[in-house]
Amino acid sequence: MDGGLDRRGWLPCYLSGAVFAVCMAGTTLPTPLYSLYQGELGFSEMTVTVVYAVYAFGVIGVLLLAGNASDAVGRRPVLWWGLGCAAASAVCFLCATALGWLYAGRLLSGLSAGLFTGAATAYVMELAPGRGSSRASFVATAANMGGLGCGPLLAGFLAQYASWPLYLPFVVHLVLLAVSAVVLSGLKETVGERRPLATVRPQRPGLPPEVRAVFRPAALASFVGFALFGVFTSVSPAFLSQFLGVDNHAVSGLVVALAFFASIAGQSAVGRIGERRSLPLGCAGLLGGLTLLAAALWWQLLPLVVLSALLGGAGQGLAFRAALSQVAAASPVDRRAAVISTLFVVAYAGISLPVIGVGVLSVHIGLQDAGLVFIACMAVLVTCAGLYLLRPPAGRTPTPDQANGPRPRLP
Repeated sequence: MDGGLDRRGWLPCYLSGAVFAVCMAGTTLPTPLYSLYQGELGFSEMTVTVVYAVYAFGVIGVLLLAGNASDAVGRRPVLWWGLGCAAASAVCFLCATALGWLYAGRLLSGLSAGLFTGAATAYVMELAPGRGSSRASFVATAANMGGLGCGPLLAGFLAQYASWPLYLPFVVHLVLLAVSAVVLSGLKETVGERRPLATVRPQRPGLPPEVRAVFRPAALASFVGFALFGVFTSVSPAFLSQFLGVDNHAVSGLVVALAFFASIAGQSAVGRIGERRSLPLGCAGLLGGLTLLAAALWWQLLPLVVLSALLGGAGQGLAFRAALSQVAAASPVDRRAAVISTLFVVAYAGISLPVIGVGVLSVHIGLQDAGLVFIACMAVLVTCAGLYLLRPPAGRTPTPDQANGPRPRLP
């Protein structure tokens, strides 16, 4: 196949990835704007963390109740619903004259992300040419994390350098969603035999005995990585403003975006490093990122915040992609979807529960000390995961890599 045909063959995959990225960008769009909402609506830092965590509860609810819906009704209908929820979320933020609008907007945003997480990942991979599954997997993960990174970057720059900071970002996102709807309408459906929505049943997270040894460190690393992202996207703008005097919304958005972009870099390195080494290295990166974040909180230095975003984000990318690959490979074929859903539930619990804990603690001991307590707790968890992975193979159930030899390399 010549280069031109190859590019055209990959075009549907890239276009579906772009739609995926646009939807995910909406979920982090409010991140640099929370300080403005605090000024407008007069709520506390505790409320910011709860508003943020509502998103994760929406994602978890959809993953449990309808995570397999696209297998039955088709990918495109589920993605249409996801775009609709994303548009409704933007409208809620445009109408945000009271706190209830923010809760509604975040919940709808979580629903859109939950609908897209499984369906769009499968859709991107199914639209790729036959021999491009590894490359398509990276397109899907890059679209997911890249979209999450572009959200605060876009909102921060518009809020800082354009008019109507609480309105223009969501108007722009609505326009991007409309373009995405046009793109989606031109892509083909990849599910051949579709069934009625009534046949969809809630998924019960499952963990077969043979997966548990692989799952424990993978789940711990995923939890910590997503918890780090949760804190960066919920309270780091407030820390930058209160302790470092950084009131530039573009800078706040950029710092958050760097963590997600570093995650993409970490994920892309898994193919070269190998899955077995990527998970412990990712844990080490997360521990280094947490250490730098603690130093940034203690000495109140912006360069340390940036370095913690880069190192922690890269560690999250390494750990999560390796964790997802190892858990999927260790799972029985007939239970694989349930096991992966369980891993995502753990990951999104990491986004919500620790963030709420930071918010509660900040009311009593202040944001700086609450952040240090959070870092200490997450450091213990990721250290446990790393030590478990460094045990001799005889001390734990061998992974498929260890039992069956090397696996095909990722991109």
